[in-house]
Order: sequence, then C-alpha cells, then structure tokens
Amino acid sequence: MLGAWLLLWGGLALGCRGETAFLRRADDSAGRCTYSFTVASPVEAACPDAGGVPELRAELAALAARLSRLESRERGAGGSGPRGVEAGGARDSQQAAPAARLEAAYSELLRAKSRLEEEKRRLEREKEELGRRLESNTQEITRLRATRCPPGGEGPGRDALRGPGKAPRWDPQPLAYQELQSERTEVPASRLLEETALGRPGSKDSGCGELVWVGEPVVFGRADSIAGKYGVWMKDPEPVPPFTRETTWRVDTVGTEVRQLFQYEAAEQLAQGYPAKVHILPQPLESTGAVIYRGGLFFQPRRSRALARYDLRGEAITAEREIPGAGYHGQYPYSWGGYTDIDLAVDETGLWVIYSTEKARGAIVLSKLDPETLEIRRTWETNIRKRGVANSFVICGTLYTVSSYSAPNATINFAYDTATGTSRALSIPFENRFRYLSMVDYNPAERQLFAWDSFNMVTYPIRLSQA
Repeated sequence: MLGAWLLLWGGLALGCRGETAFLRRADDSAGRCTYSFTVASPVEAACPDAGGVPELRAELAALAARLSRLESRERGAGGSGPRGVEAGGARDSQQAAPAARLEAAYSELLRAKSRLEEEKRRLEREKEELGRRLESNTQEITRLRATRCPPGGEGPGRDALRGPGKAPRWDPQPLAYQELQSERTEVPASRLLEETALGRPGSKDSGCGELVWVGEPVVFGRADSIAGKYGVWMKDPEPVPPFTRETTWRVDTVGTEVRQLFQYEAAEQLAQGYPAKVHILPQPLESTGAVIYRGGLFFQPRRSRALARYDLRGEAITAEREIPGAGYHGQYPYSWGGYTDIDLAVDETGLWVIYSTEKARGAIVLSKLDPETLEIRRTWETNIRKRGVANSFVICGTLYTVSSYSAPNATINFAYDTATGTSRALSIPFENRFRYLSMVDYNPAERQLFAWDSFNMVTYPIRLSQA
C-alpha cells in the first residue's frame, strides 16, 4: 500500500513538472491483475544500477525516526516528559526528608529503650545481690547470738585466743629505745629520761600533764567488710560489773541503719574476729563519735542533735538529751566528713562532747556532761575551726586536734586548755599509717589513744609531761 501511495505522489509530482507518465494494466505470472506506472527520468538517460530502492527505504526509515521523536516531544509537553519527572522528583525528595528524620528519631528511641531495659536488669541483679547479703548478715547475727562464748575459762575459744594469733602488746622498754633513737639529736638525754619516767604507763606518777609525744600505731584488728571502712572501738576506763577494763567494744559505722554493737571479752578476741555478744541498739547511731563510760554507750542518734546513753547491762536507753543549737548531719563535721558533727570524749575528769553551733560560726565548742543525765555542766567556745581539723580528743581537760586524716605524716596541731581558756599551736608528729583516720579517742586508764584508720583498729602510745 505504501508503494502505491509513493507511485501516486511521484506521478503527481511529475505531472506538475510536465513530464510524461505511462500506466499499464496486465496479468502477472500468477494470474493476478497488476498496474505499472512508468515515468521517464528527467536527468538520467539510463539507469546505472538498481540502487534507487535502498535509498528510498533509507529516507523512509529517517522519516519514521523523526516521526517517533515528534511523538515523544508531544507526550513530554503533556507532563510526562523530563520536566515533569524533575518536578515530581523534587516533591518526592521534600516529602522524604521528614520521613527520614522520623525514622532516625524512632531508631534512637528504640536504642534508648534497650539501654533502659539493660539498666533495669542490672538494678534488679544488684537488688537480688543486696537481698542475699542482707539475708547472710541476718543469719550470721543469729549464729553469733546462738554461739556466745561461755563466761568461764573452759571454752575452746579462750585457749585459741592465747595461741600464736595473739595480738602484739606494748612493751615500754623497746618504746623507750625507739624514742631515744629518733629524738636523741633534738633534745637533751636527761630530759628524755625524765619525761619517759613520767609518761610510762604503770609508773608511780599517774597525774595529768601536757601531751608531748605520740608513738607509732599498733594494729589490734581489721574489719573484713565494707561496713568497717570507718568505725569506732573502745574500752571502758571505769567499767561496771560484769564488764572489765579488758572488755572491748566495736561499731562498724558505714551504713544508714547502724545498730550493731559488738562485745569482746578482750582485745585479743577482737583480733580473732569472734564477738562474745552482739547488742542491737534501739536507735541507729550517727558516725564515729560514740564512747563507752561507766557501763554505758554514749552516742548520737541518727539525724539528731541529741545524745543518748545505752545501758550495757539493761540493754536499754536510760537517758537522752538534746544539745542546744548543735550542728548535726553534715553542718559542722571534721574535715573528713562522715557526719562527724558531734563527737564524745572521755578523760581523767569525766565525759565531754565536742561540737559546733551557728553562734560559734563553725568553731569547736567543748562541753562537760553529767554521765547519768547528760546535762551540760559547763561549756567552752574555742577559736579552732572544726572543719579545719581531722579529729580531736581530750586529755586532762585539754582538747587536742589532729591536722589531717589522710596525710601519712600528720601532726597534733592545736591544744585548748579548759583550765585557762587559751589555745596554742603544736606540732607533735602523728602517723596515719593507712591514710584514712576516722576516729581518735583517749583512754585514761591505759594512757593511750584508740583510733580507726581505714578498716584497721589501732592504738597509739603517748607520753605526758610533768604538770
């Protein structure tokens, strides 16, 4: 059909140009009727070859290609071309940006949820561990109460206490030699000999004097749990039967509900770690300021400015009284903290309490107490800042302070004499062997200091000058 149209167009073109054309009608070899249209070439006298048909076909193919391109452009103008695609892509990218942000936020929330769930599982494991430890401690307390050491000397524990594990005791002769060796170049030997005789425990002279020397610490025992990081241990200088001067007492003070008071028949039993009895106090105590005196434990109840007396025989509180204006629970502690706002002390003259008030502006206030009623008999206000010292104790009515709780080579740096109402600076060497001194108390019966230094229960021999 296409060939017929081409012939027709060719005839019309030739007709327009005035050329002669011939049409012939005849049957072909197959018997079909055919029409032949013949036109003479206006420029060629003869056909050199039959290549005209391929050229015509090439032109037709080029026309078909151009037609396809025109159709593609027409469709593009209707919105489906490259511009439409570009505009649609911009809209898609604008919509995809918020979606991507939401997806990222959702992923972060999932990760946070996973972290919280892991933290929850960790806390649950810690809770279970604390529960097991509490149950174990409760069982241990029950066992200790059920297996008290017998009062007589036939118990199996007493022989063991006097065996090879016996704690070291102070020997005045080696101590005097150490003193002469360390100080012989600083003071005359005659003065050393005189002071050694005056300050030696058990000597005929038992009068008071000024503190002039503190020896090296002697370890008597060590706490075996974190509750014993700091604490208080002591002996009663004026015991009441059935207790003796050898009866030793201990409180581990790490925790919020400190109620256990451990009783030992002697310091050697403390070194072995087996108490004869465990007292459960009616009220939890605060920090390391407690003392034992005349058959009672004197302590500060937790989160209060009061003092209480716990009777060791009757196992009950027999007296309780507030200290007017005293700071408590972290208002005026020693430099190491530990809620050491109120500290009790015992010396040759009786029972004391060391504290501070808002009126004193943080300076140490020292009050003498009635041991039966806890009534304040007299008060002294010093010029020593309580937060500026690590601890303090009283000897013969004079308050002494320790410069540092952690420095290995600390000093006894101040003294306040209640007899004269005056203070003075000192520089008496004091060794913090274990670098965390949380308690220091004086025992007038033994003439030595009791201290708690980072889990370790130690004593310090001392020497007093002539009054």
